[in-house]
Amino acid sequence: MSTTTTTTTTTPAQTITAENILHLFPEVSTTLSAATPSRLDSPHQDDDLSGYDAEQIRLMDEVCIVLDKDDNPLGSASKKICHLMTNINKGLLHRAFSVFLFHPTTHKLLLQQRASEKITFPNMWTNTCCSHPLAHPTETGHGDLASNVEGAKRAGQRKLGHELGIKAEQVPVSEFEFLTRIHYLAPSDGKWGEHEIDYILFIEADPELDINVNEVQDTAWVSQEELKQLFRDAERRIGKGRDFKFTPWFRLICESMLFEWWDAMLKGDLGRYIGESEIRRM
Repeated sequence: MSTTTTTTTTTPAQTITAENILHLFPEVSTTLSAATPSRLDSPHQDDDLSGYDAEQIRLMDEVCIVLDKDDNPLGSASKKICHLMTNINKGLLHRAFSVFLFHPTTHKLLLQQRASEKITFPNMWTNTCCSHPLAHPTETGHGDLASNVEGAKRAGQRKLGHELGIKAEQVPVSEFEFLTRIHYLAPSDGKWGEHEIDYILFIEADPELDINVNEVQDTAWVSQEELKQLFRDAERRIGKGRDFKFTPWFRLICESMLFEWWDAMLKGDLGRYIGESEIRRM
């Protein structure tokens, strides 16, 4: 695969700590709670979200887990607050997950194309499911890696259902494998972006899909070589992948470790990559 990429990563100007977080971000709650953000109680129009899809605006009220650079929770804030570049550029960081779902017999990876209604990274192709554990007891964890991983797995199961209609029994939490965490920053446009510590989760399953078209506009099962060819086509603007655009986190993962992990899975040797404790800084 060519190493050429359009991914942009940036170092935020500020290190966020428990001591300075409220000074920098008054909107952040220093408790981990899924309480409704105060924006919903405000009678005035939210100009940041004006003109976007109503359902996607509603989802911007989901409450994410705000972190320091070592993945320690500092509090919670709405998805909107966490994804504004004005906050990201000051260092605001939150927890995320990325699910890679592989077919158990073909070993192909299920990709999705994000819906045009999405506020961040619309229309882009990415791994099976990408989202955020919520600031809720079932998904936040207790500060240790093992419980944080369990929370990310539950969030992954929940969002596979929400985005792709995959039933929970087809993707049991116990079947997810946690590989590692990546810390990256990537703008979507001038207003929105991502700054996350992203939990990488693998699972093998052959699920029935019932796509939520407000979240996903298309899906594709791809082999390693098919995915590499899509990248080559996208870079050269030729062939099947001519018009494909990929999310920056997906490109980062592919260009670092995905194909090595994929090979290990094919050989039944994924175990040596599972449960990495260090955070990979991208």
